[in-house]
Amino acid sequence: MKNRQIYVRNASFVALFFVILGYMVKFYPQQLADFDSSIQTFLRGNLPALATLFWTNITLLGNVAVLLPICLVTAFFCYRKKWKIESYFILVSFAVMGVLSTALKYVYQRPRPSIEWLIATTNYSFPSWHAASTLMIAGVLVILLQQHLKKTILRRFLQLGLIVLAMLVGLSRIYVGVHYPTDIIGGWLLAIALLYLFFPFYDRLRFQWRFQGKQK
Repeated sequence: MKNRQIYVRNASFVALFFVILGYMVKFYPQQLADFDSSIQTFLRGNLPALATLFWTNITLLGNVAVLLPICLVTAFFCYRKKWKIESYFILVSFAVMGVLSTALKYVYQRPRPSIEWLIATTNYSFPSWHAASTLMIAGVLVILLQQHLKKTILRRFLQLGLIVLAMLVGLSRIYVGVHYPTDIIGGWLLAIALLYLFFPFYDRLRFQWRFQGKQK
């Protein structure tokens, strides 16, 4: 119970930062302009060809066409291994994040940056669906690896790789011009808050189902 309260408290703390950032985005966007612009300029530079090739390919990894198959394959693998709650965990996490981040876009209705876009997109800007969803899925996979992969070096390598990849996807959205840096930060905060919120309930169910013989 105490551990669950700690996770929920941490989720609330991160969510508070998201709300504050969202308030600034909604009512005082001019206060964020210098911060956003400086990072955009630093990251994009003069859009060199090699960097453009790298970032435009990295950003594809955050598309639904990539993330959804990853979730489905992982869920199927877990279910076949009789890790049922794990399969539900990744599917529910992806679905909730997708719906929530999309709904919040219509709450804040932030226009996309008025700079050159390197890819086509629609919808509002804050928070970044790509940043939120990739970090959410990466976080779930980090948790599953921690619980099921016993080889420490390999586990840590994969966990670090997942987090770095999620960060790169977020940064790629700035480079290709379709998001402000604060959109990415908002997406990351949203993912971290939900991971803190979901984990104790998932872990409790996992313990109960294993105790009851419902899964391995």
